[in-house]
Amino acid sequence: MYLKKLALRDYRNYESVEFATEGAVNIFVGPNAQGKTNLLEAIFVLALTKSHRTHQDKELIRWGADRTLLRGELDKKYGPCTLDLTFTNQGKKLARINGLEQKKLSSFIGALNVVMFAPEDLSIVKGAPGIRRRFLDMEIGQVQPSYLYDVTQYQKVLVQRNNMLKQSFKGASNEALMEVWNEQLVRLSIKIMKKRQNFINKLQIWAESIHRGITNGLETLVIEYKPSFTYDDSVEESVLFEQFMIKLSQAKDQELRRSTTLYGPHRDDLAFFINGKDVQTFGSQGQQRTTALSLKLAEIEFIQEEVGEYPILLLDDVLSELDTYRQTQLLETFQTKVQTFITTTGVESLQMNRLENASIFHVRNGQLVLS
Repeated sequence: MYLKKLALRDYRNYESVEFATEGAVNIFVGPNAQGKTNLLEAIFVLALTKSHRTHQDKELIRWGADRTLLRGELDKKYGPCTLDLTFTNQGKKLARINGLEQKKLSSFIGALNVVMFAPEDLSIVKGAPGIRRRFLDMEIGQVQPSYLYDVTQYQKVLVQRNNMLKQSFKGASNEALMEVWNEQLVRLSIKIMKKRQNFINKLQIWAESIHRGITNGLETLVIEYKPSFTYDDSVEESVLFEQFMIKLSQAKDQELRRSTTLYGPHRDDLAFFINGKDVQTFGSQGQQRTTALSLKLAEIEFIQEEVGEYPILLLDDVLSELDTYRQTQLLETFQTKVQTFITTTGVESLQMNRLENASIFHVRNGQLVLS
């Protein structure tokens, strides 16, 4: 998978910009707040129709404009592909593949696959559970767009159920309607949990191997999926459904007091273990960073295995956060097989002698200049 050209109009601080990629490695250099990350974000948005930095699509539209347009021209193993994505101030999204409008965004997602590695990903191990849930949603959604639909539907049901809990706590209970929300919540939860577990099972294989290589065989990494509702993955879905419904019934009084849903994918988490010890609690900073790096490198291999070609790698000011050894591991991984886009405030933070076929673009005030 290779992004040949990117064109943006009224996107963030860019009134209009278009550039062709010159090599397998493309480096955006410039001071902070000039628009470097906006370029990587635009590629991410073309892949997933949403930003990794904001939930408000309107923030992607340049101040004073009524819409933003993104276009990417790709080379894929099945041939060339053009992606067009439009966001309007009215909240509408228009997506096209090779000029054909996609009625559902799930038909658009997956045409472009990316792996984003940003400074906040270095805290994926020790950060809040929400960071790890977002990691799950973004990565699974790329290879299984239907998963994102399930997550969206789940969030809608969750809002309705929480509202019902608040009303019931105030005395306006409706048992029949609550039972409807319970059933919808459980059915969607089971779908999401099974897909998350399957993803972790596959990611574990790659991450364990990569981590062992980085640590010269001294460390074994284990990723554990920790759903809020503990279940046996081998039981039939009908049995799992009944078990989850019973759990909600048992938690009824506690949920009413707190006016919130206590069980479901919105409370899931991940745990990481090195040689049997919890990395979040007992791991050194180096082990936490190596775990995050292993996860990102495993994502690359996972996507290649699922879709049959390597994704595009986006490194947002992250190389300067890695020591020389970990930076070398990352550079050697993508150097020969993955098209990569890198942002940095200065090339002195990069091991330029290890980068082959690299193009440097200077970014200032929403303008690009190729060195």
